[in-house]
Amino acid sequence: MDKVLLDYGSGGRASHRFVADLFFKYLGNDILARMDDAAVLSLTGPVAMSTDSFVVDPIFFPGGDIGSLAVHGTVNDVAMMGARPLYLTCGFILEEGLPMDDLARIVASMGEAARQAGVRIVAGDTKVVPRGAADKIFINTTGIGEIMVDPAPSGHRAALGDVVIVSGSMGDHGLAILSTREGLSFDSPVVSDSAALGGIVGRLLAAVPGVHVLRDPTRGGLATTLNEIAGQSNVGIELMQADIPVDPAVAGGCAVLGLDPLYLANEGKFLCILPEAEAEAALAVLQADPLGTGAVVIGRVTDEHAGKVAMVTPLGGKRLLGMLEGEQLPRIC
Repeated sequence: MDKVLLDYGSGGRASHRFVADLFFKYLGNDILARMDDAAVLSLTGPVAMSTDSFVVDPIFFPGGDIGSLAVHGTVNDVAMMGARPLYLTCGFILEEGLPMDDLARIVASMGEAARQAGVRIVAGDTKVVPRGAADKIFINTTGIGEIMVDPAPSGHRAALGDVVIVSGSMGDHGLAILSTREGLSFDSPVVSDSAALGGIVGRLLAAVPGVHVLRDPTRGGLATTLNEIAGQSNVGIELMQADIPVDPAVAGGCAVLGLDPLYLANEGKFLCILPEAEAEAALAVLQADPLGTGAVVIGRVTDEHAGKVAMVTPLGGKRLLGMLEGEQLPRIC
């Protein structure tokens, strides 16, 4: 068949053939191949665990698709806790009638993303719902990793005198999704930054284990994420607007559409907050990695405006950056 049928979610022969012919083909490994009701894992010491659901529209976009995004998003959340991502589970909600070619492309992409991230998909589930009960495909992933440093990075650990580093330009993913969804084009193409960050975070922590906070600024973007951290740590954060990297194509697209790139989602960038004395070593590690070539210091932690984020404009004035109100762009992940 060239489309997903309701029978494929029945649990019977059709389901077994469907799982074996598609999911095992692209996601198979020795743990998954046992086909038990749960995976038996080998872990040592404290672990980080995260779960996320992906409903992005469109399901294919410049720089990725819902399959690779489902891997990257959860791997990155685990890595932000200072953990080495090791295992993923995945659950699929499929709409009856979804083209099999699209599903195979997504699952293949997911398998490749997992291999590149160094994680194994060890358990999963598939449900098929009637046409119209879902929009093509939704994916849930749960990730587990072993924490590499003690204490682990946390949003509660930002301290007075720390500096704020971003690993690269802001807003790429959010604008890539919007432009594809609406059929917009710009002078320069806008491509999602979706990528797995476990490797670069591992190298950073090996060289600079004293990192206080790691966070990937996804929904709500840089401004919302920093507000969350300021609130968790009860500190102020001051940014220098001129130092925040934004790709010219993203800046131009945002100017046309009336969007602020500081509130747009990123899926392959992260924030690092650490003592100023360690900033130079951190930047050296990040800038030596393809995923961190644009890493720069953009601000610092202060004792002013506790729980809030302030930004110094190029003219020297200051304005507060609040959290995102409402839904700027729905279904971007």
